[in-house]
This record gives sequence, C-alpha cells and structure tokens, in this order.
Amino acid sequence: MAEDKYNLKNPAVKRILREVKEMQANPSDDFMSLPLEDNIFEWQFAIRGPGDSEFEGGIYHGRIQLPSEYPFKPPSFMLLTPNGRFETQTKICLSISNHHPEHWQPSWSVRTALVALIAFMPTNPNGALGSLDYKKEERRVLAIKSREAAPKFGTPERQKLIDEIHEYLLSKAPPAPQPSSPDDSEEKPANKEPDVEVTSEPAELAAAVVEQQNPPISDRIVEEAIPEETSINTNLQQAAAREAPSDRPAVQLRTETRVNKPADDRLFTWAAVGLTLAIVVLLLKKFIKASTHGSVFMDES
Repeated sequence: MAEDKYNLKNPAVKRILREVKEMQANPSDDFMSLPLEDNIFEWQFAIRGPGDSEFEGGIYHGRIQLPSEYPFKPPSFMLLTPNGRFETQTKICLSISNHHPEHWQPSWSVRTALVALIAFMPTNPNGALGSLDYKKEERRVLAIKSREAAPKFGTPERQKLIDEIHEYLLSKAPPAPQPSSPDDSEEKPANKEPDVEVTSEPAELAAAVVEQQNPPISDRIVEEAIPEETSINTNLQQAAAREAPSDRPAVQLRTETRVNKPADDRLFTWAAVGLTLAIVVLLLKKFIKASTHGSVFMDES
C-alpha cells in the first residue's frame, strides 16, 4: 500500500491506516476487509453467514466506500454476492450507513459495521423496499453456491483482493448445511425494485452496535406477545382444571355436615322438651303453693 501518496496528517487518512493495521493484526474468523492498493478510501470485504441461520456457511462479499470526512461521516455499503436477503450492487440503507448520518458515531469503525451487518442478515425484511424475502431453503442453496467462487467485480487488481479475501474466509468457514430437499424451494422470491436502496433497521444490529429505537423490533414484540398471552390463558385454564378436583372434598364435607344435621336437631328437640317439662313442673309447684295459701286465708275468715 502506497502510504506516501497520502497526507498522513489528514484525520481520515490517519484513522483509515490505523484501522487497516488493526484489521491485519487482529483478523477475525467471521469477516475480513482491506482497502484497495491504490485507494484506501474504498474497501473490499467478505462476511461469513451467521450460525444457526439459513446463511450459515456462506461467504458474502461487498464493498465499502469511506468518505473523505471519515470517521466524522459514515461509509456506504454494497453487497456483491447473491444472498436472498439483499439485492446485489445496491447501496444498503442502515443506521450505520451514509443514509443516516444522524446516527453515526465517529467511534464506530469498519470492524463495527461488519459485525452489525452479520447481525442484520437473518432479520425479517418486513417488506422493506429493495430487500429480498427468499425462502430459507433458497437462501441455503445460495449460501452453498457462495463458497464456490468469489464474485467478479471491477479491475483485475480489485478482483485479486476479492479472491484473496475469499480464500481466507473459506479456510475459516465451516461447511454449509445441505438443504433438506431441492423441491422445497419452488416459491419465487419477492418482486424487487431495480436500483432501490434497502431501508430496514435490524433488531440484532441495534443489540450489537447501536442503542436506538427500531420499528421492526416493535413489530416482532407485538407478534411474540400474542402467543405469549395465549399461553398464559392456556396455563390459567389448565391450572383451573387441576384445581377443580380439590373442590370435590369440600363438597363432600358439606354433604356429610348435612347428613349429621338431623342428629343435632334431635338433641336440640330433646333439650327443648326437657326444658319445657322443667318449666311446667315449676309452674305447677307455684300453682300448688298459691292454692295452699288461698285456702289458709279462707279458713281464717
């Protein structure tokens, strides 16, 4: 790289050269990106498809254009490898791209952007213009095909860099899972608009590099809240069903109480009869005494 033709006091040049050295000193198994030999403001990159997704095992190439005001202004991104998620050779509109400079932070770097792009791959396009919504099996087929050869793009010098990056990531990437059946991918991909910029905000991208509100996240939360509420209602119904048998002994106890109630009534009746007899006896005694006193008074007269 001819560093002598650049003004090393320029903030953009100093930052880019530092990132190049950092990328070479600490390579990642998930991505690789290097500038062109004759233009350090234009980078070629390749990323591995995220694991546990239909992109697993794939190698996806693209280009990055850094502005002359970098890192104070964001770069632009373009994918070159067919992937079933984005159109190729179309600038991607992300919160870390030049389409949203209000979200860009100078502390972010090319490495940060690539990590975000990997996280963005398996997210739902939510019908965004310029995005592709291929079936998972179709994306797996494209992931396998992406390993066969690097895309052809640009001058021989650029192509040489693309091939070198491809060989490096191919040595790091695990084998791509084979699609379950070639007949599963009969559905055509969603219609795409030519030369349209992709506009989406990924949930994983926000979790990985930017802390900001994300409309697609809200959609997913709403979609996930519905089955959660249904499961809660189901659990409540099951809990009520489990508790139902426990009510039966209580009914039986009340039944036993009613069965024993006549015996209690008989006791109460006998007690009432005894009390009545006692009262009658007392009244008779008083009547007899009263009669005796009455006869005495009559004799004296």
